[in-house]
Amino acid sequence: MDTFKSFESTLYSVNDQTFADIALEVFRFQAVNNPVYSSFIRNLSVDIGSVTTLQDIPFLPISFFKSHSVQTGEWQPEIIFSSSGTTGAAVSKHAVANLNFYQEHSKRCFEYFFGPLSDYHFLALLPSYLERQGSSLIAMMDYFIRESHSSYSSYYLFQIDKLLDDLAELRQDQSRKIILWGVSFALLDLAEKHPVDLNHCLVFETGGMKGRRKEITRAELHGILQQRLHVSQVYSEYGMTELLSQAYTDGQFRFKCPPWMKIIGRDITDPLSKGLLHETSGINVIDLANIQTISFIETEDLGKVYPDGTFEVLGRMDNSDVRGCNLMIG
Repeated sequence: MDTFKSFESTLYSVNDQTFADIALEVFRFQAVNNPVYSSFIRNLSVDIGSVTTLQDIPFLPISFFKSHSVQTGEWQPEIIFSSSGTTGAAVSKHAVANLNFYQEHSKRCFEYFFGPLSDYHFLALLPSYLERQGSSLIAMMDYFIRESHSSYSSYYLFQIDKLLDDLAELRQDQSRKIILWGVSFALLDLAEKHPVDLNHCLVFETGGMKGRRKEITRAELHGILQQRLHVSQVYSEYGMTELLSQAYTDGQFRFKCPPWMKIIGRDITDPLSKGLLHETSGINVIDLANIQTISFIETEDLGKVYPDGTFEVLGRMDNSDVRGCNLMIG
């Protein structure tokens, strides 16, 4: 693996049979060429040559993105994504070498599950993200809106009346599906103040109350949205500042990963004990798209991992920040 470009074709050919071998190759590459990760591995007294399975791979705690520049190789970032964080708290920063790669890759993740962007109108209700700089979600949604080539695809910051008018007008449009994509508190505000019938739409929540409302469980959130917006199911996206890939639900509570992403459960009391199934565990993410930063991340999220590769998100570990990914307290 000499260059990122040489890896790109490998990334999109990965499957269940080849994932482990490719991930181990990425591990060996990053263990040598990522100074932060290399130092972390040395401090764990891990011999790179002894790592022969996915469970053997050391996962870098996500907090390193707050205190270090996590890069593999030498390159200049085109953009730096940052997490929302709380006032005065340190935020995660993820340097990205090529913004277009991230956007095209996000498109691949979405289309893997839902088909072409051009099949949809994207109506985005993301006030907390639009009100700050450095959001990876906004960079993704910018691209989705543009690539959908729909005159209706747009952000609705404080234009709720226009959103309602457009939703009503699009009810007559049989040519495309409609996605209302929103942060949790904004969707709840809409549902409570304007309980509109959205049975002709797909509702996507990207989580997070951003300090605007009390955190609730995903089941509670979906129940309220289903009842007040008259939808049979609510879709969820799992993404974060530190990842280039996204996982999605199919309207239930289990997330599915695209082929280049995998979740591994770790013991909450022993981070080096990995591979837990069916029980509450810490979530470790392998994101092969993070080839230029770090593909092996120990998150602060709690969840359950299942043998078929799906996973649930139950909340955050104690004392971890309320950050900008799609989590609610379990």
